[in-house]
Amino acid sequence: MPTIRDLVAAIRQRDGVEAAVVLGRDGLLIDSQALPNVDAEHVAAHVPNIIQYADEFGAAAQRGALLTAVLELEHGLAVLSCLSPNAVLLVLVQPSANLGQLLYELRRNRANIAALV
Repeated sequence: MPTIRDLVAAIRQRDGVEAAVVLGRDGLLIDSQALPNVDAEHVAAHVPNIIQYADEFGAAAQRGALLTAVLELEHGLAVLSCLSPNAVLLVLVQPSANLGQLLYELRRNRANIAALV
């Protein structure tokens, strides 16, 4: 059976992926692989606030809790995928990457990925 480390490595090897990070809902790093210029721990520490506000927005809009978020930023994209009540997957992607395929695979395999955490 694959491990979290295998998952992170597989995602990181995709074209255009600069970082793959699995973290707890508290922002603490579980595992990561990233380009040398990406501080995975620092980035992971900011994710809980994003999820908190997205969940509050989902409640106000009567849409429920956050499952996946795509943040388009000035120099790339960030994909957040809530795997379980305790774990989140963060993927930092270059603007030129095939985001549609990545999102499809994350959504289709969410339960399998969550089982690894």
